[in-house]
Order: sequence, then structure tokens, then C-alpha cells
Amino acid sequence: MNIMILAIILIIYIFALVAVGYVAWRGTNSSEDFMIAGKDTHPYIMALSYGATFISSAAIVGFGGVAAQYGMSILWLAFLNILIGVFFAFIFLGKRTRRMSHALGSLTFPEFLGKRFNSKFIQSFSGLVIFGAMPLYAAVVIIAAARFLESSLMINFSVGLLILALIITLYVFFGGIKGVMYTDALQGTIMLVAMVFLLVFVYVMFGGVTNAHTTLLNMSSLYPASAVAAGGTSWTSFPTLGTPFWWYLVSSVLIGVGIGVLAQPSLIVRFMTVKSDKELNRSVIIGGIFIAIMPTTAYLVGSLSNIYFFENFGKIAVDFVGGNIDKIIPTFITMALPEWFVYLFLLSLIAAAMSTISAQLHTQGSAFGIDIYGALRKKSKQIDQVPVTRVGIVIAVILAVLMAFLLPGSVVALGTSLFFEICAAAFLPVFIGALYWKGITKPGAIAGIISGTIISLFWLAFVFEKTAVGLGICKFITGSTVLITTAPWPFIDVMLIAVPISAIFTIVVSLLTKAPDKELVDKAFKYIDKESEA
Repeated sequence: MNIMILAIILIIYIFALVAVGYVAWRGTNSSEDFMIAGKDTHPYIMALSYGATFISSAAIVGFGGVAAQYGMSILWLAFLNILIGVFFAFIFLGKRTRRMSHALGSLTFPEFLGKRFNSKFIQSFSGLVIFGAMPLYAAVVIIAAARFLESSLMINFSVGLLILALIITLYVFFGGIKGVMYTDALQGTIMLVAMVFLLVFVYVMFGGVTNAHTTLLNMSSLYPASAVAAGGTSWTSFPTLGTPFWWYLVSSVLIGVGIGVLAQPSLIVRFMTVKSDKELNRSVIIGGIFIAIMPTTAYLVGSLSNIYFFENFGKIAVDFVGGNIDKIIPTFITMALPEWFVYLFLLSLIAAAMSTISAQLHTQGSAFGIDIYGALRKKSKQIDQVPVTRVGIVIAVILAVLMAFLLPGSVVALGTSLFFEICAAAFLPVFIGALYWKGITKPGAIAGIISGTIISLFWLAFVFEKTAVGLGICKFITGSTVLITTAPWPFIDVMLIAVPISAIFTIVVSLLTKAPDKELVDKAFKYIDKESEA
């Protein structure tokens, strides 16, 4: 390892982050600047910030590791990321969210829901859900980056984790969402360059696209026995219908992450940071290209890494790393690629982690400062929201670091899926209803959010095997690891259960309760039917 080259690269990178963070800090003069960047973000910055927040080190390391163990069927997630996570989100949700949030004067996603239904309870409860659940996602993202520091630089995992947490906290604490989005744009650019080179290099190393995929196909007899037992067939084919792996892939990964992204608070708030629909239209192309390249590369490289490990060490990837799939991508990059690229990829992975965690910390901090503390105060308008939000940021990073030390191995992909699904269960039906249905009522929205949250937590603790076993709550209370042992129930993810129940409660209660105040609805939909905001 060339310490001099690495030191120079890191110094330049840190200097760039500090410079960008300083510019953001100088431009942060109000709560609106701190929370939603003054509603005047450039399309490139918005798109790269959205993409870099969406595609974290968890996606690269965690789901790349899943692809190494189970195969390329996870590529369907990349397709959904583009179709649902960018195109549908920007065109059908983003524009209405931007217009409605500006009409209501909301600064956060919970505040958006609270003002849409004139409910302090909705705002504070939504903020509590976000603040309570997001440390899990932040923890697995920072674990992914720290694992790469451990594999490539031989830095102690705990030390690397603490260093990353400190750097991220500083620029989020002082720069707010401007600091987050400006550094996201820088980090997203680094990520994009690194992943394009990685994809090209790997295919060249394996003799081209056709030869690489043929070689992997011919290795089907080496496919992990544990994956076969779960329903996997090979690295190049889809799992058997109805098997545990099929349910995990379809419900947890494809539906949970691919559709659950629509209810991510840290992504939704980015729609509020641009001044017109034109900026969103321009952002679609940039964001689509970014999302198309990032996860696709990670999933392809993860699967193809089996060729390298077998040809050089006689073992497939998951066996070479001792079963911890979170180590596969970092180990492959460190061992198979040129040393200079290891440094570049290290930066891209740190960038991926920092961009996502910074967004999470900002979202948690604003949930604490505005949606929990602020909403519960009778004179919330008189408090200075930024200092309280900064307190929330510090609490959030402490919770994420503590959880990162406590979580087991091979948890990155699962932890990502779980957070996406909890948010989808709690917020997705109500969020879409808020944007499209004038008849949705405050009781209906409350019923939808509460039912989705309760059902999702119950399912995770008592029915869904992957989480119920780890939590041990069901075992402690009932003596059984899960309440329902008959297949496929232990393998059906929470989103397939909780989201429909939340939607039913939202619709039924709205139809049975008094129609919402016309003045409030008119205010919320003030700009929805116009071409652009006046």
C-alpha cells in the first residue's frame, strides 16, 4: 500500500468536502435554508443528491454481497430503481409534493403530512417513527463503509466507523440540507466515475461480457448449497417460485426496496428543494442515468466476483470470506483491482456512505427538532428550530453508532430492506392519498399511519422469520421462534401485509368520517392543477 498516494487522495477529498460544506454553511441563513435549501436547488445537485442518498454503501456492499451469494436475479431491483424510484417518483409524486409542500409552507415530510391534514399528532407521530426507525438504516450504511476501510486499509472496524461518523456529523451539523446536497453532488460524481470504471475493468478482466457470463453459467455446480436449499437455482437464473429465497427476493428486495423507496422521508424532502417542475424534469434524466449505473454495476460485479475467487483460490465468494456477505465486495475490490483504483473505490464507497448517512442524520434531526419537539410545543413558531434540530442530529449519530456495534454480520442488505418497508407501511398509502385524493380525512390518515406502523412492527417481531429469530421477542413470549410456521408465511415480507392493511384503514375510515374542511383542501391543492407555481 502506498501511504503517500493514499494520504494525498484523502487530503484532497477532505479539503473538497470542507470547501463545499463551507459554501453551504455561508448560504444557510434561515430555517428554510437549513431544512429545504431555500427551495432553489440546481437540477444537477438535486438529482445527484437524490441518487447518492438512494444508492448508499449498503446498496453497493450489502446487495452486491447478496448478488455474489444468490446471483443476478437481483438485477430486477435495478430495473425497479429506475422505473419506480426515479421516473414514477419524480413525475407522479415529486411534482405534486413540491407544489403542495410550497403551498402549505412545510419544511419536512412529517410537517407536510401534519399540515395537509391539520394534525399535530400526525406530524409528531410520523417524526417519532422516522427518528426511531432510521438509526437501523444509518447503522447498516456506516457498517458497509467501515467494512471496506477494514478490508482495504487494515483500519480497525470500530475506529473506521467512528471516523466516518465524526466527519459526516460535522458538515450536516453546520451546513444543514445545503451541506448535505452540495457534498452529495460531489460524492455522487466520484461514485459514478468509480462504478463505470469498475464495470468496464471487471468485464475486461474476465474476457468480455459474453465470456464472463458464460464462465459464471458453467460454474452452476458450485452454486452454494445454502442458496439451493432456500430455492436458488444458479447465479444466472431466477429462484424457484414459492421458495424462501423467492419470497425474500420478491417481497423483501424487489417490492420492499423497489417500491418502498417511494415513502423514504430523506428522498421525499428533496422534491421540496427545487423551485419549479422544470427542475424536476431535468433531474429525471440525470437521476435515471445515475441509478441505472450504480446498482447494476454492484449486482453484476458481485455475481462475477465468484469467477475471480474460484479461479485464484478454489473457493466461491461467500466461502472465501467465511460466510459474511458484507465482506465480499470490499475483499474483491482490494484483491482483484489495481491499487490506485482501490483508493478511488474507497473514496466512492465512503462517498456513498456519507451521502446517505448525512441525509439520514438531517432527516432525523429535523424530525426531532421540528416534528417532535416543535410540534408538541404550543408556541412552536417562537422556537429557533435549527439549534434543536442540531441536537437531534447529535442524538441520531450516537444511536446509529451504538447500533452499528451491536448488529450481527451479513446484516446490511436486510437492514436496508427493513427500514424501507417500515416507512412504506406507515406512510405510503397516506402519502399517495394526500397527493391525489381530496376526500382523505384526518381520522383516515391517522388510522392508516398507526395501523401500518403497528402491523409492520408486529409482523417483524412475530411472523417474518429473518427478523423474528434475531429479535427473540416471539420466542421469549410464546416459546416459538415465529407465530405461524406454515410456509410461505414466515418468508412473506412485512410490506405485502402492512401496506394493504394501512390502505384499507385509510380508505374505510375516510369514507366513514366527516369530509375534510374545504378551505384546507383548497389550500393544499392550490397549485396542483396549474402548469407551474405563480
